[in-house]
Amino acid sequence: MFVPKLSINFAIKYLYLQESIKMINKLLPLLKHLLVIIGFMIIALIYFYPTLQGKEIIQTDNIQYKGMAKQMNDYRSEYGKETYWIDSAFGGMPTYQLGANYPYNYVKRIDRIIRFLPRPADYLFLYLVCFYFLAFVLTNDLWISILSSLAFGFSTYLIVILGVGHNAKAHAIAYMPLVLAGILLVFKKKYLFGFLVSTIALSLEIVANHFQMTYYLLLMVLILGICLLMDAILKKQLKHFFVSISILLITGLLSFGLNSTNILATQQYTQDTTRGKSDLTIKPDGSPKESSSGLSKEYITQWSYGISETFNLLIPRFMGGSNSEKLDSNSSTYNALLKLGASPNVALNIVQTQIPTYWGEQPGVSGPAYIGATVLLIFLISLFLVEGKYKWWIVGSSLLCLLLSYGHNFELLTNFFIDYVPLYNKFRAVTSIQTILELAIPVLTIFGLSKLFDKSIDSNKKNRALKYSFFILSGIIVFLVLFKSSLFEFANSRELKQLNSTSNDLLGAFIEDRKALFSNDAWRSLVLIGICSIIILAYLKNKISSNLTFLFLGSIMLFDLIPVDLRYVNDESFTSSRILRNYFQPTQADKEILKDTSNFRVFDLSSGFFSGKASYYHNSIGGYHAAQPKRIQNLYEFYLAKGNQSVLNMLNIKYIITSSDNGSTQIVKNEEINGNAWFVDKLSKVSTADDEILALNTIDTKTIAVVQDNIWQNYIENNKQMMDFIDADSQFKIEGSNEVHLIKSKQDRLKYNTKNLNPGFLVFSENYYQPGWQAYIDGKPVDHIRVDYTLRGLIVPKGNHTIEFIFQPKVIQTGSIITNISLFVFVIIIVGYFLYKRFFQTDRL
Repeated sequence: MFVPKLSINFAIKYLYLQESIKMINKLLPLLKHLLVIIGFMIIALIYFYPTLQGKEIIQTDNIQYKGMAKQMNDYRSEYGKETYWIDSAFGGMPTYQLGANYPYNYVKRIDRIIRFLPRPADYLFLYLVCFYFLAFVLTNDLWISILSSLAFGFSTYLIVILGVGHNAKAHAIAYMPLVLAGILLVFKKKYLFGFLVSTIALSLEIVANHFQMTYYLLLMVLILGICLLMDAILKKQLKHFFVSISILLITGLLSFGLNSTNILATQQYTQDTTRGKSDLTIKPDGSPKESSSGLSKEYITQWSYGISETFNLLIPRFMGGSNSEKLDSNSSTYNALLKLGASPNVALNIVQTQIPTYWGEQPGVSGPAYIGATVLLIFLISLFLVEGKYKWWIVGSSLLCLLLSYGHNFELLTNFFIDYVPLYNKFRAVTSIQTILELAIPVLTIFGLSKLFDKSIDSNKKNRALKYSFFILSGIIVFLVLFKSSLFEFANSRELKQLNSTSNDLLGAFIEDRKALFSNDAWRSLVLIGICSIIILAYLKNKISSNLTFLFLGSIMLFDLIPVDLRYVNDESFTSSRILRNYFQPTQADKEILKDTSNFRVFDLSSGFFSGKASYYHNSIGGYHAAQPKRIQNLYEFYLAKGNQSVLNMLNIKYIITSSDNGSTQIVKNEEINGNAWFVDKLSKVSTADDEILALNTIDTKTIAVVQDNIWQNYIENNKQMMDFIDADSQFKIEGSNEVHLIKSKQDRLKYNTKNLNPGFLVFSENYYQPGWQAYIDGKPVDHIRVDYTLRGLIVPKGNHTIEFIFQPKVIQTGSIITNISLFVFVIIIVGYFLYKRFFQTDRL
């Protein structure tokens, strides 16, 4: 009995060991991926190591955002709930694009879990991980996935935007590869997994809340769809193509549904912003205004990539780099400053902080869109080795986006897209579309590296691809260096006019330094291309192994990209968290104004209209946002910039902050403000928005309100009971002392007490925003209308009354319902699929 028992125990242990080995083998790939993810996390933290010291990056856009969002955040802290309206910017605006927290926003919770690293290391980590997932979907090769992820994550433009605080843009870019991975999984017939990945990825992409980047991604996806359709036609696989498209359409609907509150609120608000259709046909000077359903062409193309700037992709400081690069005492500008009488210390400080090295035509840049000379070499090799749908997808996407980035420098295509392609005119800074280049080029390198390390491909073909690529890139660089003085002026058009009109030794020194920056980086790129070519050639000649080749290529690629990145985002970009928390220190003017506890607005001329500083402490008429209310913007251009007193009064601007000659701030108090609300004795009816805004220059806003005739007629038609209150000339009899007092003021709730002997018309110094604000008189809902181009107004019966305005946007409730329905459908589809597989089908769908 002993032997059989021993044998049974041995057999059980053996089987247990075998099962354990099988389990380990199954988990081993996951362990590899986990190690890669941990590696990416370490890389992100090392690059942004100051975050480990408790420091924060100095992001100008984020600093401005803190000023804009302070009132919203204070409301959350005080009341423990969300407000969707703030008074602190542009005279009042929704918080939809200021980081509003919507109910049932499950996707945002997932996003916050994923972004667990300190900012901006979290975005670099997302770059790397999401692209790694895409690369592995395409090649199933660990080393190629790692290498291409590093090429994408450290692309200079993607690091530069983190330095200036374009967080939403970086956020959206980071999820782009994940969206592509989900789409490609579906087309690889991994329907369920692809459906899961694409739904989650697109939902995360949308929750990043940078619709311009998502729009550009859509263009790339459309080109992918065209290439896949052509491939399906050639291979007679149309059934699979349309099955995949159907799955992705459901994915898109669910992703939009899961983000419906934000999408619906943004779409609604957009109509009232500078990105919506303008109701004006004239400019402040009276000249005709360009008719557009979105932004003007001039505004859209203000940042247009110069055609010659394309060489920035290969040579980082081809066009001088950023607005200001650090020079040294060997520079021509330093010596020119010494000749002009500057001391060595002053001259050195100037050349390290203030020299305008960028000489392109854009208003300014924070760094070049350098893709990497080594990455471009592999990209070019890929063009020779890769065939088929994916190659033409990348080539088509890259070419389209590059041409669109030229903006007014390639007007034929740009104007066509602005005029005819839906939604394209809603976005400014066309250079931003180059983010697709930053994504597309590393994607093709995935396929190129796969071909390069494929033993089945003829080595002669690989050698030719390497040779042609090396000579093309090196030839371009050598040609540009040898003939730089003949090809380029190294000065923009504004500087050339100055140089031609006067003798400017300092500008001449700038030009010499720009030439030096260009030459140094050009030779640098040439050397890196040479080293990279030698490594690949050594592999092709079987001199080094594939693993060693990957190690060398990865090292040279990081040596190529990271030093350039560090020119623009480095430890000097960080400061202590305490300093940033207290960035907006109150001036003496701010302190004086804060003593006034009444309700009013501030116009901060010292910081400028487009600044978030005043919004940090006061209810400001200005602000800092890419989608500001268009009516306030128009009033600024027509009147506020000129100091029009009547308009200042009606907007309740009680204090104006100005700068004195010595740099200190001072207050100008406006004693003539109309107040929070006031009764007028007459309505002046006009036909158009042009007439309405022009009338503000002639009427006394204290006694007359201007209204468009169609708005007034609709108001009367919907409120016929008020006809008894109005005479034929729309005049209101004011007897005795009509009184109105603001007795309660919160961001989303205003309460007034009124006393008037006759029916009257009351104007409120609050921005009219009908989708959300509801007026009540003595607790009963009533209609109100827009008057004085941007303010609210309503008829008030005689007697004593309580008037309330409550911000209750129905879009939040509607979006919440759609979000929960979408989540329910998503879960039902997943559960239904597994039940179908379990009970009705054994083969893969």
